[in-house]
Amino acid sequence: MKAPVAPAPDAPVFRTRITELFGIRHPVLGGGLMWLSDARYVAALVNAGAMAFMTPRSYPDLAAFRQALRDCAEQTQGRPFGVNLTQSRRASENAWMHAWIDLALEQGVRHFETVGPSPGALFDRIHARGGIVIHKSAFVEHALKAQEAGADAVALVGTEAGGHPGTNELPAFVLGALALPRLRVPLALGGGIGSGRQLAAALALGADAVLMGTRFLVCDEVWAHDDYKRHLAAQPAEASTLALRSTGNPWRVLHNATVRETRRMESAGANQYADFGTLATGRLGRDRGYAEGDWDTGLLSMGPAVGFADAVEPVHRVMDRLMADAMQGSVRLAALMSAAGA
Repeated sequence: MKAPVAPAPDAPVFRTRITELFGIRHPVLGGGLMWLSDARYVAALVNAGAMAFMTPRSYPDLAAFRQALRDCAEQTQGRPFGVNLTQSRRASENAWMHAWIDLALEQGVRHFETVGPSPGALFDRIHARGGIVIHKSAFVEHALKAQEAGADAVALVGTEAGGHPGTNELPAFVLGALALPRLRVPLALGGGIGSGRQLAAALALGADAVLMGTRFLVCDEVWAHDDYKRHLAAQPAEASTLALRSTGNPWRVLHNATVRETRRMESAGANQYADFGTLATGRLGRDRGYAEGDWDTGLLSMGPAVGFADAVEPVHRVMDRLMADAMQGSVRLAALMSAAGA
């Protein structure tokens, strides 16, 4: 088989309901990365043909978030980009949710990724201003409820997903195969996806896009320290592990000294987030891991797709290779079908 040829920068390779819905060239969504989905990173993905979502929780106040939205709009030169809205089960942490939505809409954003319980009210607020929503969940039943509540698309993430994948232990492709016969809206699959062959497989399964995060952590446009990115680029897929299982809200992260300490504490009886103190706060990873390059400190969200992230390089180069590999996987599938028909 011939080596894949990277598509022209402006050429769509696949056309799906999600590429049509979001107005993007490639069926790739860069999910919201807490602390890291800033204007530069989101714009890089959008300019490479994907959709990506800024995380308002990463900003200290509404003014900083507004400026980030303006920066992203300037860097994408009019191309659409999105905003992630993650609802906490603790109502006090959602105080700015409607303000984030209204501010994003005022700045021209019309694409949103929602996460969390009872999202119907968010859908209504977004739809009233002409926005569209993809709702992300870890359970098929939750995706179906989001569909009935008015989601324009849904994303299902398997246990492989970096960050907080939920308590469902099913992998992404099992979730997708179970959900597709019952879904009317477009579906994206996420968790452990870092190669074009996986993208081709997801499309063959019936999905309309893939959701990716970990694969892009080593990209130039991510603001994290180069020492941290170089460390990730040397890690195998097995460096991803689940921490804080005892809490009922596990966290898929880079295996490091902090993980080992939390496990020691769990063996001594710790089973609530508060029991772990600052070890279980995302800010520790932000301040030490991302900002200083101390990859051994903090719980640093990361899935097994790190096994594909073998070099620090620009987003567009990763996307070009991803799409070329997806083309090769699709060509192989088509060739197998021709052989079967013959």
